[in-house]
Amino acid sequence: MVLFKILLVLFFVNSRFCSAADPYAFYNFEVSYITASPLGVPQQVIAINGKFPGPTINVTTNENLVVNVRNKLDEGLLLHWSGIQQRRVSWQDGLAGTNCPIPPKWNWTYEFQVKDQIGSFFYFPSLHFQRASGGFGSFVVNPRSVIPVPFSTPDGDITITIGDWYTRNHTALRKALDDGKDLGMPDGVLINGKGPYQYNKTLVPDGIDYETITVHPGRTYRLRVSNVGISTSLNFRIQGHNLVLAESEGSYTVQQNYTSLDIHVGQSYSFLVTMDQNASSDYYIVASARIVNETIWRRVTGVGILHYTNSKGKATGHLPPGPQDEFDKTFSMNQARSIRWNVSASGARPNPQGSFKYGSINVTEVYVLRNMPPVKINGKRRTTLSGISFVNPSTPIRLADKHKVKGVYKLDFPKRPLTGPPRRETSIINGTYRGFMEVILQNNDTKMQSYHMSGYAFFAVGMDYGEWTENSRGTYNKWDGIARSTIQVYPGAWSAILISLDNPGAWNLRTENLDSWYLGQETYVRVVNPDENNKTEFGAPANVLYCGALSKLQKPQKISSSATRSIGFTNLSMVVMAFVMMLLP
Repeated sequence: MVLFKILLVLFFVNSRFCSAADPYAFYNFEVSYITASPLGVPQQVIAINGKFPGPTINVTTNENLVVNVRNKLDEGLLLHWSGIQQRRVSWQDGLAGTNCPIPPKWNWTYEFQVKDQIGSFFYFPSLHFQRASGGFGSFVVNPRSVIPVPFSTPDGDITITIGDWYTRNHTALRKALDDGKDLGMPDGVLINGKGPYQYNKTLVPDGIDYETITVHPGRTYRLRVSNVGISTSLNFRIQGHNLVLAESEGSYTVQQNYTSLDIHVGQSYSFLVTMDQNASSDYYIVASARIVNETIWRRVTGVGILHYTNSKGKATGHLPPGPQDEFDKTFSMNQARSIRWNVSASGARPNPQGSFKYGSINVTEVYVLRNMPPVKINGKRRTTLSGISFVNPSTPIRLADKHKVKGVYKLDFPKRPLTGPPRRETSIINGTYRGFMEVILQNNDTKMQSYHMSGYAFFAVGMDYGEWTENSRGTYNKWDGIARSTIQVYPGAWSAILISLDNPGAWNLRTENLDSWYLGQETYVRVVNPDENNKTEFGAPANVLYCGALSKLQKPQKISSSATRSIGFTNLSMVVMAFVMMLLP
């Protein structure tokens, strides 16, 4: 292991993708199957380094991150770093449209800089419905010490993953979708990979391991909560405690008190929570299903325990109630609208977040993206975006560009939904470099949807029920709409986002609902600087994988020498620096 780490350092200090002036953070991920029983039923889950969920990645703004991934699954693997903007390196984004899969038994090393970012995110496997079996973990980007934070330093930092869960593994769930079936109601909700505390003997069987978070009375903690589930919106709350919202997906928010907050699939939030209760007993941590029939979905509830060090007993009694609007979504939408950007706070850089006056920029292109309930296309059940069900290319988009492979994709994604029959295509959006794009996400399905875009933090400027029209722009928030990478779209409603296309690459725009995503509800935005150079977009990495039309270029990997395959020793001073870095505490 020591030799491997030294070799990695020797390689990456010579790399053109990372800045040698900034520190490096190294992680070694072995991705494999293990047997676990999060809901009391033994099942196959995806673990990282033998753990489920995977380890938290913890880095600081501008650090160079090196993650060596060993794929011990029986199918191809890609890890996606959701919300990490991958400035100039969409090659590292870990999605089917940007990267070839890491074959079974292979190593592949991700290398990127968390450039000018702070905040709470998560990572997950993006292929083959694998996230439904695990492989996910939290991703924390801390601010540099010289940049002020708009709240007092918390006494502790706690990461929490929540998400709906099935006792069937991802291959069984995938087969159900391939056979044209719905997944049905989840079997439960996990908190940090563990099932519910037995608050109700009828709903929760004996012997389930549950999450316990131990805290000290009187102290304030930062809780980073991510919904890593498949398709269920969850309401997060802690019995008897206020949640002070402080940050969401890389943007500091105006600090407001919430007794609970709806966290939709793919979203992450930071809360400041003060332990100001009397500790007469432990307290419930709850993540319960939202925008569903609560009576039928009672078992889809995650329950953990907040344990004070001076607690006098176990939590008992009823769970703290969630919002009472299961059929009226107005409460949830108004809550979402109340989340505002703290425009006076510094972000990853000293200048205030609000110094980028997004509301005064002229929009250069407008896309209305509409999703509908699943449809049959050529006899197969598929989901669509504006009438197109996306087909992932066998050759990744930018790799096809680099090698001038024709026919891989079409730059003809419609600006308005198609009026004819739906079709399956690899149709993507031709984004204009340094353009300013307005995207309206119209949800004409009966299910809640979340949408995510890679490569950017977009501005969430509006949402409402009904059909979006040109007049809807009059309701936009053009001053302090939150900048984030994932936004919810309520059933029968729309959400509007604005995107400054300053990051060249090929960037995925998708629903985060895993079943809808798997069946085709996505596209890509291709952003290319017409003046090609390595200043705005780096070329393919030295260890790039080849597939599809370029499969013949892929050399076999010798596992024993995978760490040394691309190492160069061209700069002695850099090598010496690398060893010095290794010796530093």
